[in-house]
Order: sequence, then C-alpha cells, then structure tokens
Amino acid sequence: MGTNEWHIEQRSSFGTESPLSRDSGNAPETGSLSIVVLGASGDLAKKKTFPALFHLYRQGFLPTDEVHIFGYARTKISDGELRNRLHSYLAPAKDASAELLGDVSKFLQLIKYVSGSYDSEDGFRLLDKEISEHESLKSSAEGSSRRLFYLALPPSVYPSVCKMIKTCCMNKSDLGGWTRVVVEKPFGKDLASAEELSTEIGMLFEEPQIYRIDHYLGKELVQNLLVLRFANRMFLPLWNRDNIDNVQIVFREDFGTEGRGGYFDQYGIIRDIIQNHLLQVLCLVAMEKPVSLKPEHIRDEKVKVLESVLPISDDEVVLGQYEGYRDDPTVPDESNTPTFATVILRIHNERWEGVPFILKAGKALNSRKAEIRVQFKDVPGDIFKCKKQGRNEFVIRLQPLEAIYMKLTVKQPGLEMSTVQSELDLSYGQRYQGVTIPEAYERLILDTIRGDQQHFVRRDELKASWQIFTPLLHRIDKGEFKPIPYKPGSRGPKEADQLLEKAGYVQTHGYIWIPPTL
Repeated sequence: MGTNEWHIEQRSSFGTESPLSRDSGNAPETGSLSIVVLGASGDLAKKKTFPALFHLYRQGFLPTDEVHIFGYARTKISDGELRNRLHSYLAPAKDASAELLGDVSKFLQLIKYVSGSYDSEDGFRLLDKEISEHESLKSSAEGSSRRLFYLALPPSVYPSVCKMIKTCCMNKSDLGGWTRVVVEKPFGKDLASAEELSTEIGMLFEEPQIYRIDHYLGKELVQNLLVLRFANRMFLPLWNRDNIDNVQIVFREDFGTEGRGGYFDQYGIIRDIIQNHLLQVLCLVAMEKPVSLKPEHIRDEKVKVLESVLPISDDEVVLGQYEGYRDDPTVPDESNTPTFATVILRIHNERWEGVPFILKAGKALNSRKAEIRVQFKDVPGDIFKCKKQGRNEFVIRLQPLEAIYMKLTVKQPGLEMSTVQSELDLSYGQRYQGVTIPEAYERLILDTIRGDQQHFVRRDELKASWQIFTPLLHRIDKGEFKPIPYKPGSRGPKEADQLLEKAGYVQTHGYIWIPPTL
C-alpha cells in the first residue's frame, strides 16, 4: 500500500467511528457527555489535557451537539479568563492559521469554568448544577448522560475530590450513562501509600470506573508492541531466552529539573520514570500472548509478568545525581535523591529465565531519547569473524523521531568479502508522510470515553509494580543507598556502563543510526 493510500485509509477509519461505538457497555449511549477537568488552571491541564481535548474536537470525536467541557479549580476567574489562558496553548502564534484560530474559538465556547474548593460540597454542588443544566439542554434522559472527571491534580487531594464527586456529582440513576474518574501518576510513593490511595478511591468507585493514566501507554510505538510481537510470525520463535541476550528500556533527557527541583526531589527518577513508564513497557515486551485483545485479558498477562520479577539485587543497581542538582534553592543541600538510575530486573519464568531486563533513566545526560533495545545472542560458529562489529539488535525508538529498526550484519559493498553493520529501517516520518501521530493524552482520553481500559493500570498491577521497587526506594530514602555524582551532558556514572557490560550487553562501536531523510 502506498503512503497516500495508507493516509486515506487511516483518515477514513478514524473519521467514520463515533466515540460511542467502541464503548464496553452493551447498549449504545445517546446521552450528553460532560468532561470535567479538575485543576483546570494548573500546568498539566493547560499543557496536556485541554490541548488533547481540542485535538479530539478537531478530529470530530467531541461533537458539539453532545459534549460540554467544564473546568474546576480554586482560582477565582471567569469563563473568559480561563479561555484566554488556554488560547496560546491551543494555537501557538507560529502555527496560528485562520482555520486553526476559528476552530480554537469554537472549541473554547464549549468550556465553562466553576470555582470551588476541593474538599467542600458547595463548589461541587454548583458544578453538578452546571452539568445538569448542560444535560437538560442536550435533552438527555436522566441517568443516560455520561460524566468524565479528569483529575489534573496532586495525588494528595484525590481522596477528598473523589468523595465530593461521589457525594455531589454522580448520575442520578443507571439508564445507560456512566461516571468515570481519570487519575494521574504518581499513584503513591511506595506500596503502603499506593494501597492506601487505592483503598480510599476503591471505597467510592468500582474498578471499571477508575482510569489510572500512564501516558507512556498511549504512545504510538508502545501501542505497536503487541502488534509487532503477536502479528508477525518471524518474532514468535525468536522472542525468548534461547535467542535474546538482554533487553534495555531507556529514557534519557538532556536537561535537568528545570525549576521543578523541589517537586522532583520528593520522588526521584525511579518513582518518576522507572516504576511506572519503563515498567509498563517491560510488561508489554515480556508478557505472553493474551487470550484476546479484551482489556482484562491483556492486563492479566501484564500482572503475571510483574509477579514473576525477582527481588532487586544491590549489585545490579547504579544510582547517580548530576553535579549542580543541589544548587537549586528548592532542593535540600544534603539531598540523596537520584536523578539517574540503572536497575536490572530478572523475570523468573520459562521464557525469560537468565535474561537481564535493564531499565535506565536519567536527567542532564548527553542526549534525549526513549527506546527499547532487544539484543540477540552471538551467532554460533562465526565464520565471518564479525563478532567484534556487534550483535543483531531490534530497536524501537519511542521518541523523538519514532522508528523501528533491526541492526544486521551485511556484506560491505565492493570486491572484498568484508562485513559491516547496517539496518532494516521503518522510520515513521519517512514511511507515513502527512500522517499526524496522535499525542498520548488524545488516545487515552478517547479510550476513557469509549470505556476501553486496555491502556490503563489496574489496581493489582499497581500493587505488583510497587512491590518490586519499594524495598530499594526505602533504602534510598533512608540514605543507605547513595547516588554517584556525574557531570551534566555525560552518559551518566561510568559505573552504569560497567554494570551493562557485566550484564552481557555488547556495545556496537562505529555504528550510528541515522534517521533517513524524506
């Protein structure tokens, strides 16, 4: 299929599907849809939630005859003031075409703002009144309306906000409508706090109503993992300990905490990135084939992976903290918080026994990227004497410059029988020209509207992930495990490279992947 054909088919398949059509309920839903963004004046809402809603609106997934959007926060501002604050995030000046500005103007008219506290009923009663008025204007039968509450808030207020929603803002009866709650990470700081939070929310809402969002699960190439693994026969016999030597899942940023030092210092790189984002990716790389694509079947397999992970060994952890991190006035002078970590996880099952899964994340490094790197074992009986050039690797580059490529050894063009490393490359920017890859938040909010929990974290999954990391995190918090200083702009502590070598990773020297030009 040519690029243009692919683009037409993709656009057609998205454009003809209503947000109602894939909902997990039995009956089609005809009631109005109210989307409530709690914490509407905060950075997350302005930079991620509202832009995602706007993009869904532009693609026809939020029809104006069904949808209304409510912002709720403590800040006392008018509807117009909130709309003005959002405008620049929806239409950056450099991209502001007349068509885009027109769409922004229409979208902003869907937004109404309600001011109130997060722990008193007065504000939420007013919010419920505004939602009910919208529902009556859309001629929704009582109980058939749909209410989605997006908590763009710190986890500390989740319990009180959820209690207010349950007390004041639920559907009045069950006639095909629903009430759903989206909560952002971090879901606690360790196993005990995560379980406490889950229990408090779980006393108010059923599990099918709770959507614990991890935006990494909405990334295009993360969502491609199941297709790559289970729709391509070539990978089925290779994807195991007999052929794979090690797996790396990497997140690198080339900047530091950038004014977020005080917030970051409460969590550190393991809580911020590894325990959630990278561990979710590990589950998709390592899980067995699910019985079907039903969300519960997929999540069942992910939980089995997490429950098979062995306790983390001290000698398979390297922590780092970049020099200058403590210069931030919001960071304590004696902070022990790691800004870099390499952690090796080992999965005790038939498929993966003996294969190290290397999770690596860091700030203020020499490059920015996120990728999955599956390194295969050496070729037995190497007649070409090319072992020193490097191993076969299957690489999925999540960001930036999304790509999937396989590193292979091939004959060097020319008269001599010499070998060189090259690649089979699927770079999205080249292959799918003109196709806009959706932002993760767009996809996940649409999944929430449709009632598809496949890409959200279930409670037992959350518990299993915290059980893996809590012992290590408690030792770091107590100062028993010290981070190694490293220079900003470097690869991180040299001890991390030594750990990779010890785990069996063989670095390719002389080969650099270059994104193909269009």
